[in-house]
Amino acid sequence: RRARRRRLPLTAIFFGVTLLAAVGIGLYFANQTGVFKSATELDTAPPEAPPTVDGDDFTPDDTASPPKQGEQDQARDWINVFSPGDPTQVNAPSDAKADVIQDESGSFLRIRSGASGSAISFDVGQGVLEKLAGKHATFDIIARSEEGQETQISVDCNFGELGDCGRKRYAVGRERNEYLFDVRFPDKHPGAAGTIAINSDFDKQGKSVDIYEIRVSVVP
Repeated sequence: RRARRRRLPLTAIFFGVTLLAAVGIGLYFANQTGVFKSATELDTAPPEAPPTVDGDDFTPDDTASPPKQGEQDQARDWINVFSPGDPTQVNAPSDAKADVIQDESGSFLRIRSGASGSAISFDVGQGVLEKLAGKHATFDIIARSEEGQETQISVDCNFGELGDCGRKRYAVGRERNEYLFDVRFPDKHPGAAGTIAINSDFDKQGKSVDIYEIRVSVVP
């Protein structure tokens, strides 16, 4: 006669099924809430763009802006030869005119050569020539023509023992501009002052020109 197997009580079976169900539900919710996900998987934010430098905040050294026009000239050691504040340095022949005038552009000397083509001369002091002896110098005439009358001027120089500059001719328009010429001076002692002579109208039509300044500097 076989021995009867002992059956598990119904309560134990119910408890086991309930426990398994609870564990299954717990695992399901844990998976849904990300308990088993890595930090990378949990980061759902959009990827960050790589850092950039705004074009207005950075300028490479090799693209630095070049010097503005005139900056190098301003750095020169200019010596004043003529300014409208001292018209005693000017000599005008009887048939020529030279008048100091001031407008919104500043003060200038308006010169007009005579019918004979006579030039107006500007003194270059002996002290100035002494500084230029034996050196290479640049002269700068700052001028413009009278309104509506473009003209052609001629420039001559007499520096005594230091020679001259040859005759220069420039077309001068209404806009204020700089008219430059170079002179290489011999290494001599100037015995007197010199002159720069300007004919305001090479064609002898009575046109005038406004002279704002005449200056000179030694070329480095």
